[in-house]
Amino acid sequence: MAYHDNYGKYLKEVPSDIARCQETGHRVVFGYTSDLDIVFHYDPDVFCKLFEQYLQTVPGILPTDSIGSVADLARVSAAYMIAGEGGEIDITDYSVCEYLNSHLDGVRGLGGTCAQGAAALAAMGMPLIAHISDHCRPVCELMDYPGLDTIKDGRPVPIMDSATDDVPVYHMILQFTRGDKLKIGKETYTVLCSNRLIMDYDTIHKDLNVSEDFKKYLEDHAESLVSYNISGLNAMLDPELTRKRLTEIEQHYRTVKAKNPDCIFYFESAHYLNPEVKHLVYHMMAQYVDILGMNEEELVVHSRECGEEIDKSDFSDVIRGLELVLNKHKVNGIILHTKDYSMYYGNELPNIDIEKGLTMGNLMSGTRARTGRYGNQKDCEETLSLPLSPTGLRFAQEVENISSSRSICLVPSRYMEKPAYTIGLGDTFVAGVQMAFIR
Repeated sequence: MAYHDNYGKYLKEVPSDIARCQETGHRVVFGYTSDLDIVFHYDPDVFCKLFEQYLQTVPGILPTDSIGSVADLARVSAAYMIAGEGGEIDITDYSVCEYLNSHLDGVRGLGGTCAQGAAALAAMGMPLIAHISDHCRPVCELMDYPGLDTIKDGRPVPIMDSATDDVPVYHMILQFTRGDKLKIGKETYTVLCSNRLIMDYDTIHKDLNVSEDFKKYLEDHAESLVSYNISGLNAMLDPELTRKRLTEIEQHYRTVKAKNPDCIFYFESAHYLNPEVKHLVYHMMAQYVDILGMNEEELVVHSRECGEEIDKSDFSDVIRGLELVLNKHKVNGIILHTKDYSMYYGNELPNIDIEKGLTMGNLMSGTRARTGRYGNQKDCEETLSLPLSPTGLRFAQEVENISSSRSICLVPSRYMEKPAYTIGLGDTFVAGVQMAFIR
């Protein structure tokens, strides 16, 4: 059966979903990290000089790579842009930050899946709770929405009530656009896909510190939790410290699940700075997680770690990759989000309208890509005029050809050839998915 466009229908349901949460006290929860992003747009003149002066080897990236010099910046940024791929990598020397700040004009923005997802959902008018790690005033100001609370002294308070005058945690983000040109020596390359490279100069997220206040409040009010969104573990580097922190928080997860089995635990994938930490996190988190979220680049990496190469442009290969990951991690299901479509693959989810979640995720992330900000309901309505992705429509048709005992739901995206913004689209998508869990 051909895909039926339900975007308008689901957007009209949002006001009643918000009213239901306001009346019942039910809340979506996001944790655990935040930071202040500095977003740089690709400047061909600056990068031409960077490559001329500092590129000492063939552009490339190693699995455990980091940026410890401006020469590393040249090598790594060239590799990501030539491939048109997004990713995340550690900056280990502050001189790299100084180089970026002195050569490029940066724009401040909100960072962290938790913080961006919470801000995106709050911008739609939804009340919710977030645990953040960087409480500096600029971060809190970017999260200052009515109904967006954090926990302080055992009770929900507006996010600004937790603001401090501490120095921000900085993430430096290079945003590049399809069609951008890179001149390296005698060769000229064209960027194949709009994307971003996140470069972290960050010490606090090498550890996981979840507020005892926050954990106790969620445990005491577990029955009111709609969903619990967990992210922010990817910057940890020490496997033994990671194991210790996850062991410490296990009882918290068990308590919430025992008091509210209907609370959806959603874990968003990311690029991990240490592959060993990544494998440990997924092994330990899988026993609590209901849904694992990831983008198509992360699916390719997960599949490769399972010993298989997949072609993300081939739908049957995408399904094969999802099955590999699902068999390895044993969660209920996976939500895959791409620029052309989003999809749920896994076990049936009782009393959950997963198509609604995928649709609202697409719509909210598409609105951010179109406008450069976390959109409200009116902004989302204006995004409805964008066409559906031809690739997404083709994949939706191919769902009929897949023979599987799994539940499959695919929603084509509202498509833009050249988005105005590529930062935080996945985090905004995750925010929209939460609409599926409000019952």
